[in-house]
Amino acid sequence: MLQAADGITPDWPAPPGVRALFTTRSGGVSVPPFDSFNLGDHVRDEPLAVAANRERLAAFTAPARPVFLQQVHGTQVVRLQPDTANGTVADGCVVQGAGVVATIMVADCLPVLLAHASGTAVAASHAGWRGLAHGVIEATVQALREAAGEGEVMAWLGPCIGPQAFEVGAEVCEAFMGADAGAAAHFWPGSEDKFLADLPALARRRLAAAGVTDVHGNDGRADWCTVSQASRFFSHRRDAGRLGSTGRMAACIWIG
Repeated sequence: MLQAADGITPDWPAPPGVRALFTTRSGGVSVPPFDSFNLGDHVRDEPLAVAANRERLAAFTAPARPVFLQQVHGTQVVRLQPDTANGTVADGCVVQGAGVVATIMVADCLPVLLAHASGTAVAASHAGWRGLAHGVIEATVQALREAAGEGEVMAWLGPCIGPQAFEVGAEVCEAFMGADAGAAAHFWPGSEDKFLADLPALARRRLAAAGVTDVHGNDGRADWCTVSQASRFFSHRRDAGRLGSTGRMAACIWIG
């Protein structure tokens, strides 16, 4: 069974009954380059190993069941039910009540976990730059409030590619600054015609615009960076070109 030491337990003042976990690459059965706790079934890992890893996660969250989405870097948000199938297409999800785990897989993109102050509903977003620029956080916050009613929402940002490693083209800068000129403060010149971007800081701006100011977790420091910590985190940017693929971690939130 997955042990708590194999993952990161968010340090945030979540309402009673709200539980959350971010898995690392430790604690599973997959062999290199997916060693060892790969949860992605689309990255060329052995299907039986992925299934065993998912079973370990399910044992940890039981009786709540993790639902693994098909994430497409979009803004679709789905309200999960006990019978929601794995592979449902969405990049945000909301859970109301017990029994289901809102689950987002990442390997450099930013996972955002959300909890309503009432403790009756939680949510999760997959915030790569495309989804973040096009409003996945705002869509998820809105869906959470539609489920639980008006009230304060808090957020926890998980590990992602850090600002010293996230090099992007001018089109990424333009995608953010077109909607928010202040986003320019979180880009600075990189190599040649590229820019470095602070994904967690950009997410905090989007959360604030959506009325979420109680934000915890990733603040852009190096210990949150998936690229720089190869022994702890999977990273698509670091490993996919060199190894052909990489595993996926999961950010999970549920009521139990």
